[in-house]
Amino acid sequence: MRNLLNRASSFVKHSKKMIMIAASAIVLVASLGILVYETTKKDVVLAINGEEQSVRTHADTVEELLNNRNIQVTDYDEIHPKKNENIKQGMEIAYTMAKQITLTVENDSNQYYTTAQTIGEFLKEENIELNSHDKLSAEKSEEIKEGLEVEIDKAYQITLNDGGDEKKVWTTAETIGELLKQKDIKLDKNDRLKQKKDQLIAKSDSVDITRVEVVEDVVKESVDYSTTTKSDDSITKGKRKVIQEGQEGLVTKRYEVTLENGEEVDRELIDKQVEKESQDQIVAMGTKTETSEPTQTVSRGDNGEVAEEYMMTATVYTEKCNGCSGVTSTGIDLRNSPGKKVVAVDPNVIPLGSKVWVEGYGYAVAGDTGGAIKGNRIDLFKHSSKYNGGYGHQQVKVKVYK
Repeated sequence: MRNLLNRASSFVKHSKKMIMIAASAIVLVASLGILVYETTKKDVVLAINGEEQSVRTHADTVEELLNNRNIQVTDYDEIHPKKNENIKQGMEIAYTMAKQITLTVENDSNQYYTTAQTIGEFLKEENIELNSHDKLSAEKSEEIKEGLEVEIDKAYQITLNDGGDEKKVWTTAETIGELLKQKDIKLDKNDRLKQKKDQLIAKSDSVDITRVEVVEDVVKESVDYSTTTKSDDSITKGKRKVIQEGQEGLVTKRYEVTLENGEEVDRELIDKQVEKESQDQIVAMGTKTETSEPTQTVSRGDNGEVAEEYMMTATVYTEKCNGCSGVTSTGIDLRNSPGKKVVAVDPNVIPLGSKVWVEGYGYAVAGDTGGAIKGNRIDLFKHSSKYNGGYGHQQVKVKVYK
């Protein structure tokens, strides 16, 4: 019995030893297998969307490597080298996943898949050109992210007439109001816009603004005096005597003036103030009938001939006066005679064609008549190119040569 137990014990010990040997063999084989497996892997550098990592792989091709890493490659993605390229020791593999982007140009939307990093790279990739006036909804340097939406408003030229200043301008505006806001154009309350602000702009349109300005203009005007006459039997008939000098008055007028694009289009009198009343000239007309001719004094003229002298009221007229034709009653063309000395007279006092001398005017010819030139009145011709007004009524000595 004891021998039997000894034998059993010896068998158990032997079995354990065999099991340990077998297990050791299995571990050794497995270790050798793992060692062989690992040593047969290839080392590559894999860059996924720009992030690099070192990878050891048994994959035969680039596509197999990516599939092993659960990377689903689409036709829009970028892979270098190509998917069917065989894996080599030390190979560098770059994979960039395409992102979806929505681009809207002039309300026309399209979807793109791109591996570009920025909007500027994407536009270059798609050969989309922008000029300096086009409007891009984002910066060209902005990084592209999945689902990004980008808008482009293409600029166009229209004609802008602002207060008479016409020029071509670039705009991306859709309505007149948007254009005014875009160009920082402000309208005052009196300004007029030809179109409505909500009107859509056609590329052939001209946007017209009339600048309206209302200003005040203050004008001081002289008021001519009137001449009244009264009979005086102490003065020889045909003679006259000023017994009160006439004086011009002064009035201030205030006008409301409307200007459109700098040009006056309307003037309305809104106030009138008399600063100085005019004073009538009072002339005594002789009625004394001792002689039938005007009282005259006899003197020796500058040319040695006898002359008649009168005191007369003188005024000035030009070839452009109201009712004037520019040609005198004796046929003198005043329009083309700027240096001609001509006076209008009453032929009953001074015969037409007479040579006369007028105080302050000089020698002249009595070559014209006038509806208001009666008695001892005389009208002195001055060419419009040399006369600025202001002569009024003056008492002058007149010599008539026979």
